[in-house]
Amino acid sequence: MTLTDPPESPTTPTTPTTPTSSTTTGTPEAPSGETRRETVRRRWFTALVIVLLIGIPAGYLAISAEQSRSSGRDKEAESSVTGLQDSWPSKMKRRVFEVPIPARSRDVAYFETSNWKSSRLYVQFTTTGAGLDVFLEKAGTSRSELGAGEITVSGRDADVVGWAFRPDHDWSGTTQHRERPRPTRDITVDLTDPAAPRVYVVSTTTP
Repeated sequence: MTLTDPPESPTTPTTPTTPTSSTTTGTPEAPSGETRRETVRRRWFTALVIVLLIGIPAGYLAISAEQSRSSGRDKEAESSVTGLQDSWPSKMKRRVFEVPIPARSRDVAYFETSNWKSSRLYVQFTTTGAGLDVFLEKAGTSRSELGAGEITVSGRDADVVGWAFRPDHDWSGTTQHRERPRPTRDITVDLTDPAAPRVYVVSTTTP
């Protein structure tokens, strides 16, 4: 009797398994040895750094823009004022336009204009005889350089601020030309009352 091997049972083909990767699920794989808490902390820190890198410069730009707008509004408000302002020009204006108003002067008023061609400071004040000498000396001139009967402020400049130089007054004046960027100054003095001379100055600067 011949023994035969039992028939082999059919084998079911196995489907190869694909190793799962955290990449396919969209979740980045944490560095080796890093706990979940450390991963969350690292992500928050990264996000914070990005926000700071973007937010701080943007904040500075916003502040700078607002300061620029405020400065522009202030200048626009001052420029919108027409005619002389009954107050002293600032020390900076007096220094830039080289108008050394003597101490204890009265009836001081000024007006400033500016455009792309030039800037002008109009100033008027009443001082004493000694105060006039001090002013002229600091301005680099003297009474001897004042031309008798001369009104050096132009008609156009006088119209800007409403100055009227009456013919029955005792006028003297001089014009000082300086090399740029120093200003040119038209100085006219009313000496009708020698004890209280009235001074008119137009100082012009050009770029």
